[in-house]
Amino acid sequence: MPRSVNSVASRARRKKVLKSAKGYWGRRKNVWTVAKNAVEKGMQYAYRDRKAKKREFRALWIQRINAGARAHGMSYSVFMCKLKEAKIDLNRKVLADLAMNHPEAFKAVVDKVK
Repeated sequence: MPRSVNSVASRARRKKVLKSAKGYWGRRKNVWTVAKNAVEKGMQYAYRDRKAKKREFRALWIQRINAGARAHGMSYSVFMCKLKEAKIDLNRKVLADLAMNHPEAFKAVVDKVK
């Protein structure tokens, strides 16, 4: 019985990887073994950075809220504590947006918690 290698599936697999490597520089875009390694590494970075992105944005929001709160004579930690005591349920993303783009609305929130 002749050996069956299923070249259709092999080629499809390779095409999928080479398509993912589109835009890479040099041999990383068109040589199978190099492209496979580059794409695998890129997927690892993508997985890791989807998690890191959340941390980075939270840190950015905290910095913006802190800057807005300090402009009204209050530190970030005190502001967040008073926000919880006043039972105002706004998340950091919304508060950061208010502090940056709608300072009058952020001032209203600060006055409410003071």
